[in-house]
Amino acid sequence: MSYPVSTFIGFRYARASKSSHFIAFINLFSVVGIALGLIALITVSSVMNGFELQLKNRMLGITPHIVADTRDSTPDKIAQLAEIEGVDGVSPIIESEGIVQSRRGIQGVQLHGVDPEYMQQHSIVAQNMIFGQFSQLKSGQYNIIVGRALASKLSIRPGDQVRIISAGASSYSPMGRMPSQRLFTVVGLFDLASQLDDKVVYIDIQDNAKLLRKSADKLQQTRLFLKDAFQYRRVEQQIDLPTVDWRVRQGPLFDAVKMEKNMMSLMLLLIIAVAAFNIVSALVMVVTEKQGDIAILRTQGMRGSSIIVIFLINGLYNGIKGTVIGLILGILLVTQLNTILEVFGMPIAVGDGQGLPVDIRWQQILSLVTLSIGLCFIATLYPAYKALKVQPAEALKYE
Repeated sequence: MSYPVSTFIGFRYARASKSSHFIAFINLFSVVGIALGLIALITVSSVMNGFELQLKNRMLGITPHIVADTRDSTPDKIAQLAEIEGVDGVSPIIESEGIVQSRRGIQGVQLHGVDPEYMQQHSIVAQNMIFGQFSQLKSGQYNIIVGRALASKLSIRPGDQVRIISAGASSYSPMGRMPSQRLFTVVGLFDLASQLDDKVVYIDIQDNAKLLRKSADKLQQTRLFLKDAFQYRRVEQQIDLPTVDWRVRQGPLFDAVKMEKNMMSLMLLLIIAVAAFNIVSALVMVVTEKQGDIAILRTQGMRGSSIIVIFLINGLYNGIKGTVIGLILGILLVTQLNTILEVFGMPIAVGDGQGLPVDIRWQQILSLVTLSIGLCFIATLYPAYKALKVQPAEALKYE
């Protein structure tokens, strides 16, 4: 296969290491630095993506994605919410605050009055039940489903009775004004390994209305289950009702995770930048060493653009080599990360005990590879410009 002269010379300079061991060492250092930086960046980004996905599935599995105020809406208008693009399903809900009291302790919680059938179909909580199921929440039986974390904290077992004290309703008694309260029977336990497992409990929507001493029609709103919780803004724009989305409650946490991921990526990107700009040092030395060659090529009629191409190829050769090595090793490392940690006796169990969460996003990796090559390209511009400015008469004066 034939190459243009500038391409052939560029590859020859890039692969020649016998003329200067010091230049060869700097080139090697650049390749290794770029590869290590990209390996670290792919690994950290994939693990942080995994943590973000876990939070999204677990915490937003409990927190309603969007709650629309449909208390004064007609059934037809409520049904139209399920037809909005991006909505996976809708269900009635009554949210209130209360206290769970057992024989061993007391804990403030959010009471979610739900429709058991809809929860069984759409909620991730129903898929993470370790005892019982939502169909056991029957109106008038005053049953309750709690998280395993809350059950452990209050020493609750299935079949036990707990007292639910509502913070939103009260009644008069001979002892004065007393908060509304009732005994509920624990019929189910769920475990999402999230921070909300001990803060949210589920009861039947009618039982919640009775606890609040009001009609369910005056209290119930509509919960929207989204296909992608992060697309909440696009869905809210299509709803002409007052809404509350998950960011009101959990937004700061996800912002903190995103900021941490961005800062980690920036720090690791600096490793690639340092390694890429080592190419500048190596290429400047090559330009200085090859001034005679450049002068001869110019006197034989080679255009300035071809001289620039020679040194662009020379620098990009090492940059692309380091990027490809980093890409291959980074993907291998991230796919076998938990296995490698286990082999070295350092297994890390997070949340459900399944090891470090890993979420490989190929579009993100493509962006990292492009950015790495882009940095290497920028690093070659100055040496290539310096080569272009070589004056043949000056370079060949003492030859």
